Amino acid sequence: MKRNGKKVFVGLSGGVDSSVSAALLKNAGYDVTGVFIKVWQPDLGECTSKQDRLDAMRVCAKLDIPFYTLNLEKEYKKEIVDYMIAEYKSGRTPNPDVMCNKYIKFGGFFNWAMEEGADFVATGHYAQVKNNKGIFKLLAGKDDNKDQSYFLWTLTQKELSKTLFPIGHLLKPEVRKLAEKYKLNTAIKKDSQGLCFIGKIDMKDFLKMYIKEKKGIVLDENGRIIGNHDGAFYLTVGQRHGFEITEKTPSDSPYYIIDKNIEKNTITVSKDPKKVIEEDSKIIKLEKINWNQGFEPNFSKKYSARIRYRQPLEECTVVKSQKSIKLKENIKYELHFTNPQKAVTEGQSAVIYDGEICLGGGIIC
Repeated sequence: MKRNGKKVFVGLSGGVDSSVSAALLKNAGYDVTGVFIKVWQPDLGECTSKQDRLDAMRVCAKLDIPFYTLNLEKEYKKEIVDYMIAEYKSGRTPNPDVMCNKYIKFGGFFNWAMEEGADFVATGHYAQVKNNKGIFKLLAGKDDNKDQSYFLWTLTQKELSKTLFPIGHLLKPEVRKLAEKYKLNTAIKKDSQGLCFIGKIDMKDFLKMYIKEKKGIVLDENGRIIGNHDGAFYLTVGQRHGFEITEKTPSDSPYYIIDKNIEKNTITVSKDPKKVIEEDSKIIKLEKINWNQGFEPNFSKKYSARIRYRQPLEECTVVKSQKSIKLKENIKYELHFTNPQKAVTEGQSAVIYDGEICLGGGIIC
């Protein structure tokens, strides 16, 4: 990572991972600038933004590097919040963290940094980039428990060629030790939880601000009414909360949502999570695909993929949908899995790997 004098803008969140990233870069001889990205937040619940910004400023003061605040509130509201609300209204389950990376960290922040003369941007993601003869490959982070390549599948060669992930080769405990070594104020700060902008706020409470409640019924596997809910669009297949079971006994085990009908505003539940309704679960269709290296994979080769964060990788092949080959835009692909996939959810991301190399991904449709 030794690149003396190269100018790097580091996205500082106020957490330990980005703080150590900045410290490692400065120690390696880079000209480092810390940037706190101000994003839109709802007027609901506890806001940690001010404290996070203060922590980021203290890190910059400790490292003796410049500090900037980049206001991307408007972009965040449009590309992340409005998108998420629209997806829930349509009955799909969005992935705002993926879109945050695409439009904010490697969109607004990346473009601004390049305009300001940066040679690179850097973040505290647990991922890696390797240059192989001019082709920049996105690799999983060394720490399997923290690997964040799943959320970075939208990156292209443009971003990968100008991005550094300084802690991607480290384990989380090692990052904590480095924070102590550099005497950073974030060394013992807890990792942030929840989505990238609503934090500790309950998702349902947030959505109620924008989507009006619509009372519906809960059905068991035989079609019998056993409860009620506030709106099928608030809920996700596989979820075991967010609805009320009125026909129950004290010894009942938890119910899981195994299907939902947005038009009829009903959900179907079961005590057996294995009964999640799966249509063609060995074949998952994708749209809005992105190949990180700029070209399609080998369609005759076996790859692996995951359809949710931290899911174990599952063997599959990639197939270009015959119906969309003639289309010039939004070409669809299919993942053909060796084993059936559980709780396939429209709107979520499916991400494809060749060993530790992230090839890209798409939106489940």
